Amino acid sequence: MKKIHLLLLKSFIRPFVVTLFIVMFVLLMLFLFKYIDDLIGKGFAWYTILELMMYNSATNVAMALPLSVLLSTIMTYGALGENYELVAIKAAGISLRRAMYPMIVIVSILSIAAFFFSDYMLPVANLKYYSLLYDARKQKSADLLPEGVFSNNFTGYAIRVKHKDPDGQTLRDITIYQRSADGSNTDVTMAKEGVMFRTMGDKFLVLKLKNGVSYKESKAEGDFDPRRQLQRFRFKETEQKFDLSSFKLARTDENEFKSASQMMNLKQLKFFVDSVQQQVNGSIVANYKLITPYIKYFALPAKPTQKKYLPADKGGVLKAMKPTEQVMALSSTMSEIRSVKDVLKNRTDRYKADSMTIRRYASEVQKKFTLSAACIALFLIGAPLGAIIRKGGLGLPVVISVIFFLIYYIISTIGEKSVKAGNVSTFFGMWIAIIVLTPIGLFLSYKAATDSVIFDMEIYKRFFNKLIKRKSNSTV
Repeated sequence: MKKIHLLLLKSFIRPFVVTLFIVMFVLLMLFLFKYIDDLIGKGFAWYTILELMMYNSATNVAMALPLSVLLSTIMTYGALGENYELVAIKAAGISLRRAMYPMIVIVSILSIAAFFFSDYMLPVANLKYYSLLYDARKQKSADLLPEGVFSNNFTGYAIRVKHKDPDGQTLRDITIYQRSADGSNTDVTMAKEGVMFRTMGDKFLVLKLKNGVSYKESKAEGDFDPRRQLQRFRFKETEQKFDLSSFKLARTDENEFKSASQMMNLKQLKFFVDSVQQQVNGSIVANYKLITPYIKYFALPAKPTQKKYLPADKGGVLKAMKPTEQVMALSSTMSEIRSVKDVLKNRTDRYKADSMTIRRYASEVQKKFTLSAACIALFLIGAPLGAIIRKGGLGLPVVISVIFFLIYYIISTIGEKSVKAGNVSTFFGMWIAIIVLTPIGLFLSYKAATDSVIFDMEIYKRFFNKLIKRKSNSTV
């Protein structure tokens, strides 16, 4: 049994590591394709992009780990079945369930590690990733002077470069408008050519202009003189400096992101949910106390010593009043109803928002556990599937694993959205995918233990061939 266990472990660990890296790489490429426009051309240092990719890879573990477990188990048992090693194990009197024990132990350890990762490491990775991505997306473009358009990247200036040489530094036909304090373009500089470069430490962008002219318009010396003075200067070479401090990556304080549900661990989430729930309960009591004074009971004395409280339509309260008193009573009632509606509207909107917040954070609590459960549920599907299809490699196992993972992902996404919308309970919505897939895994395990040929394509071909022959014979 020890040799068989070692054989299974060696057969599983290598595909698991390979598939985990492949899935992580694919998800990382999807991230780059999605945010390529927000990252390229902004002058980031290489280590900033690498840091962002590393944090994104950590956030992708929640999706990559279950898929890797499913794919690697299908590949492992499929390769064992394809090489008739499972047949040899069964011939030695060892059942498939008994041979799966070491795999169950390994997957259980992975599930426990996944829980601790989602509770301790994932919130930190999410905090680093989303804060850095937020700062990177709002960063200004590093293409400070694009061709053919007026650039307003520098405060107080509008700069237009008609053409750039292939070296990216030599400029042709440059026009610079400098805005005055009142917002008008009173200073204009034009040059036929120029060269741009950055100073040490990227503090300033320097434009060395050649063969140009500068115009400056100013008021006359007298305060009441409407005339203006125009000065013109021709130059062969001059320099202008522009501050680059606004183009450096400014990091936002991470404490501003810590209140999000994805940045909290299990203890913080439960504390937050309890706190908001207490606020909601307190607001309900406050709303009741607020509405109580508006609730009135109309009474007609049945006897001098007894009062009988009756509804208005049966007690005839309005009928006992004069017409003018009825109008005043109805007008007063409508006014009070409008007051109650106005008071409750804002409180109702706040109650809905708080309830949605509770559902969102409560669903994040369940996510800490569903990741571990998903690894076990997909293992129960992958291991018997591999034993049934008896195909290793990255062909058919990839197709089958992607199909089952899509089923899991779609069901879990629908359940999570239903929870946040308040259509289903938090536990049922977040665990619906596990509830659906676990019986399928147990059914497949039973079929694999009984040597089922449910995925044998030859049987289906024979079945359809028989049907075709029967139809052809009946037509003849």
